[in-house]
Amino acid sequence: MRKTTNAHPPCHRSSAIRGNQRLLARTICAALTMSLLATAAVHAQDAVASVDSADSPEKAKDLEGITVTGSRIRRVDVETANPVITIDRAQIAATGKVTLGDLVQDLPSVAGNATNASTNNGGGTGAATISLRGLGDRRTLLLVNGVRLAYNDVNSIPANMIDRIEVLSDGASAVYGSDAIGGVVNFILRDRFDGVQFSTDFGESAHSDGFRRNFSLTAGHTGEKGSIVAGVSHHTIDEVSAANRDFSRDALNLSSGEVIYSGSSATPSGSITLPSAQAAALGCGSRVSLNSGVSGRTGTSDYHCYSKADSYNYQRDNILQTPQERTNLFALGKYKLTPDIEAYANVYYTKTKSDSLLAPVPIFANGDNYLVSADNYYNPFGVNFGTDRGTGQSYNDFNTRLATLGKRRYSFTTDNTQINPGIRGSFGDSSWRWDADINYGKLKQRSVNYGFLDYAKFQQAVGPSYRDAGTGVVTCGTPGNPIANCTPINLFNLNDPATIKALKGIQVNPVTTTNYTVKQFEANANGDLFDLPAGTVNLAAGLSYRKESTSTTTDPLAVADLDGLCGVVEFCTTVLSGSFNVKEAYAEALIPLLTDKPFIHSLNLTVGSRFSDYSSAGSSTNSKVSLEWRPIENLLLRGTVSQVFRAPNIKELYSGIGGDSPTVNDPCNFYTGGHSAACANVPTDGSYQQANPQIGAKTSGAIAAGYQLKPEQGKSFDFGVVYDPQWINGLSLSADVWRINLNDTITSISAQTVLNQCYANASSPFCGFIHRFDTGAINYVAEPTVNLGSLSTKGVDSNITYRFDESRFGRFNVSLNNTYVARYDINPNPADPSSVTIHNAGKYTYAYGDFPRWRSLATLNWKSGPWSASWRMRYIGRTQIGSADERQQLSADTDQAAVVRKIGAYTYHSVQAGYNFERWHTRVDLGVDNIADKQPPLFYQNNVTNSNTDVATYDVMGRYYWARATVTF
Repeated sequence: MRKTTNAHPPCHRSSAIRGNQRLLARTICAALTMSLLATAAVHAQDAVASVDSADSPEKAKDLEGITVTGSRIRRVDVETANPVITIDRAQIAATGKVTLGDLVQDLPSVAGNATNASTNNGGGTGAATISLRGLGDRRTLLLVNGVRLAYNDVNSIPANMIDRIEVLSDGASAVYGSDAIGGVVNFILRDRFDGVQFSTDFGESAHSDGFRRNFSLTAGHTGEKGSIVAGVSHHTIDEVSAANRDFSRDALNLSSGEVIYSGSSATPSGSITLPSAQAAALGCGSRVSLNSGVSGRTGTSDYHCYSKADSYNYQRDNILQTPQERTNLFALGKYKLTPDIEAYANVYYTKTKSDSLLAPVPIFANGDNYLVSADNYYNPFGVNFGTDRGTGQSYNDFNTRLATLGKRRYSFTTDNTQINPGIRGSFGDSSWRWDADINYGKLKQRSVNYGFLDYAKFQQAVGPSYRDAGTGVVTCGTPGNPIANCTPINLFNLNDPATIKALKGIQVNPVTTTNYTVKQFEANANGDLFDLPAGTVNLAAGLSYRKESTSTTTDPLAVADLDGLCGVVEFCTTVLSGSFNVKEAYAEALIPLLTDKPFIHSLNLTVGSRFSDYSSAGSSTNSKVSLEWRPIENLLLRGTVSQVFRAPNIKELYSGIGGDSPTVNDPCNFYTGGHSAACANVPTDGSYQQANPQIGAKTSGAIAAGYQLKPEQGKSFDFGVVYDPQWINGLSLSADVWRINLNDTITSISAQTVLNQCYANASSPFCGFIHRFDTGAINYVAEPTVNLGSLSTKGVDSNITYRFDESRFGRFNVSLNNTYVARYDINPNPADPSSVTIHNAGKYTYAYGDFPRWRSLATLNWKSGPWSASWRMRYIGRTQIGSADERQQLSADTDQAAVVRKIGAYTYHSVQAGYNFERWHTRVDLGVDNIADKQPPLFYQNNVTNSNTDVATYDVMGRYYWARATVTF
């Protein structure tokens, strides 16, 4: 597959050679400032040369025995049975990326629904996650120096502390335990540095928005007995409004083969469902909306028949890029206590402030369980709307939006601390090495949620009210039972100044705080056991104990009951706390079988096994077998078969009941009968059509749902070849065929899956998760976390790298990295013969994300003296939305079944160039990402959540200029 040697870099990232005038001016100013600082230290050691040189004695000593991600055994070989891709510091610098999430998410092996800064609806914390093989971030294990990352956000790791990144795209539960089903991303820290390095970075899109600035300072010293490296970085990016791009400024839907402007039925002018007789009297089918320009109390003549043209364009209120401010601090140190024992400690802290901005609060009288009384003074129709929370009786629909209160804003402050002290050493002059460490991680995330309403006061304000005959004042309650300290709200005309004042008077901003802690002890040892004719048998073994705990607190008003209801309109959460612990032991052995035989230059076998005992999910033993065969010295054939598993994580266990607004296609649209379980209360005359593709849903963890989760279990297969032909110096070729089968998958069931499976089978256990009103419209769909179904995926990775010999034109390196997905199948209930398998390969689905057959990353790098440049091409193959197989209930169209929309292939080009001013110890880099300013394809809002497109796969910023200046002294 891909090589791990720096001589043949497999994965480069790059950006561009131009910037606008303002950006260039800032960069030159920063560079001159740092150059003046550097002039005072012209005799200082060049830290980059001393640290990064591959010829340094310390690095040469390391190559006598190193550990490559995917195995605990120290090896001289960097090409082993494990398909590992390595991204070194030079490659990271060439990308111009200031967050590691942006860097890693572009790898071809990453697919599906990963969170990034463009995920506003469903994101907004500033976090970025990694989804290797499209299996989700919960099945991708993140490590720092081989130790679990406490907070699953790669943006929390400052880029200036990274020496290299190793990506293992193979199941590794036998080596690392739970979560390593899709693979492992291991961030190796810089533990050797002499001098001081300061870097500043600026960037801005060609649309004059999305401005970013980054400052980092790294300092270190290496002595005879130890070293210390410390640093700080500060990173800020501005928000980008969805209104600033043509593709995202309007809520677009594909309906009956036509693209229509169709947003939410929760519109400030109201989407009001009337009894059939009243609607007919107004010449309408069922729903009406307020005319524009009406003031004060309304009458029935102030309304017109509701149409899709009345829907609310929420897209212009949303954002394409999450605004965030991040500060990172880190310190890494080691010290030799004796010639054979070394103490070390890694400490880092990240503080992130970010905002998620959404359209003003939507109000669904039935979905939010409040009752607009027929006796409300401002009600011109004289009928009840919504649901009586006390009796559960539902009436007519009343949808509106509190636009006069402004946008919803979720303001997050995340503090993440991780401390990893330990000691390591050797047993005298033997080959055995040992280490023992403690890993402590603490996460505190506080969110302040703006723009919501006190439910009890709101219910009083829209309940019965009257005009007092004596005072002429409109009063809550009835003449015989007035309600004190309550101002009636004219929900039928939100532009009324008195209504705006009353709404602001009952506005609340609930605060939620989540704490998470991980405490871990781990001890490992590895070394030689005994000699065989073909070589020495190596053994690695260890044990660990880990405890994870979490707790959530919130304002009393926002605490949800068992039905997900609380004292705040449209914002509820559950107060829960819990913990679990796991005890583990593992052993791994490398056994040389043959060497220097005909057609066998070497033949090695690796076996390993890990026992895990979870207090929350029981015990599990998982093993692996790997074989490495070199018929000749430069040809490696390799294969690994391993058992994989994943225990439920802390969120899956202890997440409370929360709200969700998924986009679905109701399979009961135009229903004519035959699926009563899925389509309860839906008229059978074919007239039903969902009013809004976004529906209400309630998510929850297993504990809140009363469900006992068990681990996922499965197998992972990888078979590959690596060839470095002697007859073409500098060329390296690799290919790996991989396959992963997984059972009892732990998942939060998507609303679409619930609807589809119940529609296909009336006895499906999902049917109980569907809740409809008396009219047949969806009230909400429950999305609990359970063990459900099977997952099977397979594909091929390939890599070509070539390092040209140096010439008078400089040195060139080229690489091409590819991933082909042949299968990605999900069966929600394999035990049910009628359960429908969802085929995701080559498709986008809301529940699982985008799986184009092909993804590629190609780079061309050049260096000559102080100059360097790179050209990077990221390829995303063709995909499609919808399936022609009606059983899968996947359609790209809201009103027609089995509609397929094809999306063409995309290629993004980025370039970068830099110059090293050696006299001033300063380097300047300029770059442009997405040179062609290519805009993402339209997926339409009926298929996605954010911005009419798939923000996890495609670039939404457009052409982006960046510049960086770095001085070392």
